[in-house]
Amino acid sequence: MSDVKQERPLIITGLSGAGISTVLKALEDFSFEVFDNFPLSFIPQLLPYLSHDEVSEHCGVAIGVDVRSRGFSPESVLAMIQQIDAKLLFITCSDDVLYKRFTETRRSHPLARNKSIAFGVQAERELLEPLRQQADILIDSSDRSIHDLRHILEGHLSVNTNEKLTVSLTSFGFKNGIPRSADIVMDVRFARNPHWDATLKPKTGKDNAVGAYIREDADYGRFLEDFKKMIEPLIPRYAQEGKSYLNIAIGCTGGKHRSVYTVEELKKWIKEKGVRVYAEHRDIPADS
Repeated sequence: MSDVKQERPLIITGLSGAGISTVLKALEDFSFEVFDNFPLSFIPQLLPYLSHDEVSEHCGVAIGVDVRSRGFSPESVLAMIQQIDAKLLFITCSDDVLYKRFTETRRSHPLARNKSIAFGVQAERELLEPLRQQADILIDSSDRSIHDLRHILEGHLSVNTNEKLTVSLTSFGFKNGIPRSADIVMDVRFARNPHWDATLKPKTGKDNAVGAYIREDADYGRFLEDFKKMIEPLIPRYAQEGKSYLNIAIGCTGGKHRSVYTVEELKKWIKEKGVRVYAEHRDIPADS
């Protein structure tokens, strides 16, 4: 449980499919009292009731509302926020990621009805623009993992303040684009490429044989040591600036071999420094 008391209620809204439910779940884990899809007219009545409840166990109140909520409109949400003196957290996402999420889950968009997903996404984006502009906290969930979102929330809401900084390492393939969340991007396409070895091609940078192959490149070893020397003094400086997370993205051509191996090596080294770190390999299956 966090030691930080959030006195103002937190209203969470945003684009359908952007991750409102994920954010609410994270806030619940942070010891917020969470309400989802609550009718807007009930919210001002809810808060006085909670003030007489056993709220000492909670960091604060978080209420999720979206276009499905009874009485929802941008104007009514903004009026309600002003009435109860709440903070507004808005979750947005890129169009292409939203299309992919709706397609993969086979869910219909709440504003699409018998029309296309693209129509629903654009209609909702235009409808919610006044809320996005007035948001106290704006989070873009595009290319963000669940872990990313949790650490972003930790930073914005000052929860888990005993965790001064988390380093997030992401391997990726340039052919699939650079992660939007990256603070530092490093290109390792110069290194010896296991892709051209028939026995190593189907493996990933987590395999010992792939690592051994990459280490045979003498320039790679020098690069890795120099890169460590570069980021080592940056980590405490980011923490001093109050940043709760640092995203380092390592890219190769396909995001399968060299970048994965580099991330795994950096993860071990950063962990030895006593810094909280986690790794994500964007372009290989999670069970690889």
